[in-house]
Amino acid sequence: MIDQRRRSGWLSLGIVAVFLAGMLSGKVLESKGLAEQAETYEELRPFTEVLNQVQRHYVEETTTRDVIYGAIRGMLNTLDPHSAFMPPEMYKEMQVDTKGEFGGLGIQIGLKEERLTVIAPIEDTPADRAGIKAGDRIVKIDGVSTKDVSLMDAVNKMRGPKGTKVVLTVEREGGAAPFDVSLVREIIKIQSVRHKMLDNGIGYLRLTQFQEQSGKDLTKALDALRSQKVQSLVLDLRNNPGGLLTAAVEVSELFLPKGKAVVSIKGRQGKGEDYTADGAHPILDLPMIVLVNEGSASASEIVAGALQDWGRAVVVGTTTFGKGSVQTVIPLSDGSGLRLTTAKYYTPKGRSIQNTGIDPTITVRIAPVKEGPRRPAVRERDLERHLKNESDTPAPTTPQETPELTPIPDEPRVGPDEDLQLQKAIELLKSWAVFKDFLNKPQDAPAAGAGNSI
Repeated sequence: MIDQRRRSGWLSLGIVAVFLAGMLSGKVLESKGLAEQAETYEELRPFTEVLNQVQRHYVEETTTRDVIYGAIRGMLNTLDPHSAFMPPEMYKEMQVDTKGEFGGLGIQIGLKEERLTVIAPIEDTPADRAGIKAGDRIVKIDGVSTKDVSLMDAVNKMRGPKGTKVVLTVEREGGAAPFDVSLVREIIKIQSVRHKMLDNGIGYLRLTQFQEQSGKDLTKALDALRSQKVQSLVLDLRNNPGGLLTAAVEVSELFLPKGKAVVSIKGRQGKGEDYTADGAHPILDLPMIVLVNEGSASASEIVAGALQDWGRAVVVGTTTFGKGSVQTVIPLSDGSGLRLTTAKYYTPKGRSIQNTGIDPTITVRIAPVKEGPRRPAVRERDLERHLKNESDTPAPTTPQETPELTPIPDEPRVGPDEDLQLQKAIELLKSWAVFKDFLNKPQDAPAAGAGNSI
């Protein structure tokens, strides 16, 4: 068994030899020459030597499973920040996540400058209600430092059974000192779609995550708004961290003519796969605004990019997160799983948003209610080991350039009257007949434009 206690060094070498033989069999053997095979064996020799020494001489008893899992995590930590190993229990939780329910705090995290950083809290969850903000740095979990912790290990520590407590020590930009936030885990049921009617026949759709049922849930919400004589739409994707690629396609095709490209993906060998809208009854007769910000990532960017490229909607807000990569989840033989970045995605006009994001058609930044501290926006380009954008040409750095700063509101939530981005969307929809020719122009350039600041 893989989890048996410490074995002899010779047995360890035998296990690894079998493991390596499996790795180098079949298609690998067919694709490599003898010299390459010998080189691979030679390069893996230090691993077998270290495993042998750990199992023979480490001061405390270890298990083969723990050591091998640790080695796998270390290997994946040399790749991009979205590739990760999931032990069996975490893999099961991941499968539950896509269905919209899991036990935890309701927080999206990443690594920035090797520090555990909040990307965005999920609405109406323990983290959100406690005032955790995007940009906060989590320096301890239950009193244990997060220095050098992997992303998946941090997630595992913060998740747990309903009703159990966890204490996060948080460091905030502009704050005097780190402070503790005590949270009680809940079953996080993510209601991915919310809707309501605003004034002047404007329908408001809030999509918080892309799950298996998001397309169907959004269709029901649209039907409800149509029954109330909706005249125009606001699709709010702010702080939506993404989710399933298939869900992003399903959402996009609700607003695009049949046959229009939604997104294409390309792997290392350049082989691509195209996704097109095949919706039988897309909603094409309603003016539309899409709201985005630095917390809009991945699937959110697919939708915003597709609707922007085809001129179907005006994108309003701030530049998005910039996660333009596709992760494939691969089940492993012992019940664990591998989440591996296997491709990049591109908008219908060929734009890669990896590390750059979607620039809004009209830029609207949220200002604080009163003067107060500001924090740097956290985006893909800030994460450790992020993938580069092959089509991105960085502008020359000048002494005047400073990192973009996002205001920290005085209250955990900003009310509708203070939501400047939503206000701007409503104003645009009210005056759509005047501005539609200017605003609804399709994106022709292969690279995202700078947008218009308001």
